[in-house]
Amino acid sequence: MDGTAGSPWAVTGLDPLAGRVLEHLVAVPSADVSEVAAAVGVSPAEAERALRHLAESALVLHIDGAAPRWAAGPPRSSLTALLARRRAELAYVEGIVERLHEVYEAVSGPRAAHLVEVLEREDEVPARYGQLLRGSSVEVLHLAKPPYVTAARASVGESGVAPGVRMRSVYETEGFTDAVSLRTALRGTGQGGELRLASTLPVKLVVFDRAAALLPVRGDRPAAGSLVVHSPALVVALVALFESVWERAEPVSLASRHDGRPRRAIGNPWGRTGEHGRSCT
Repeated sequence: MDGTAGSPWAVTGLDPLAGRVLEHLVAVPSADVSEVAAAVGVSPAEAERALRHLAESALVLHIDGAAPRWAAGPPRSSLTALLARRRAELAYVEGIVERLHEVYEAVSGPRAAHLVEVLEREDEVPARYGQLLRGSSVEVLHLAKPPYVTAARASVGESGVAPGVRMRSVYETEGFTDAVSLRTALRGTGQGGELRLASTLPVKLVVFDRAAALLPVRGDRPAAGSLVVHSPALVVALVALFESVWERAEPVSLASRHDGRPRRAIGNPWGRTGEHGRSCT
C-alpha cells in the first residue's frame, strides 16, 4: 500500500491509501471495489486491500449481495475507538521505555560518569550532534566560530529539527566571510532560524533544549575531541553564557542581498557544510 510519509492518517495506524478510501466512502452511501478504485486512482486489487484493512479496523462494512459493496461506518464512533486503541498501544510502549530506562540506569551504575560524555573519535561528533538535534523539541542555541576541521558529513546536514523548534545562532564574524558559509546560511534561513554576528565568541557551543550541550575539548583544536555536557548546573551556566553573547551580538540578514555581506542567516549549528558533502566543524 501507499506508504507516503507525512499523511495525517499515520497516527491512526492507517496508510495514506486506506485514508483516501475511507474519505471517499464517507461521502457516498456505498461503493463496489471498482468504484472505489476509480475514485482514488488505484487498481481494483489495491482498493480491495485497502478496504480489507479498513474492515479489520472496524471502519467500513462489507455488504454481501449479488454485487458486494462497501460502506463506511459512523466516522466519529469508529475513529474514536481506533484512536483509543492507539493511545492504549502508546501507553504500553511508554511503559516499556520506562522499564528499559530503569535497566539502563541500573547497568550504568552511578550517573556521575555520564554528566559529561567525551567524544574522542572525529566521526562521533557529527553522529552525536545529529542525534541530539533530532531529539530537540523546544529550542537549539549555538555559537559558531573557527577554527574548523573537515569531517565526514554523515547525516548531519539532513538531520534538521522538528517543526516549531526555535533555533538561535551567533556566528563569529571572522568565520562568516567565505562563500560556503553564506550558502549554508541562505539554506538555513528558510528554516526559520534567527542569526546574529559577534566580533569574537568565547567558545564553540550548541545547547539542545537546555538539557544537553556540545562543545570542543580544546577551543584551538576542534579535532582534539568534543564534550557532551548533561550536568544541569553546567548546562544552565552555558545557557547563561549564550544569552549574554546573544544580547550583545548584532542581528543580521541575508535577505535581498547579493553582495556577499550577510544580514541574517542560520547554518549548521556545529560548523559549516562544505561544497562536496562534507561538514566543517
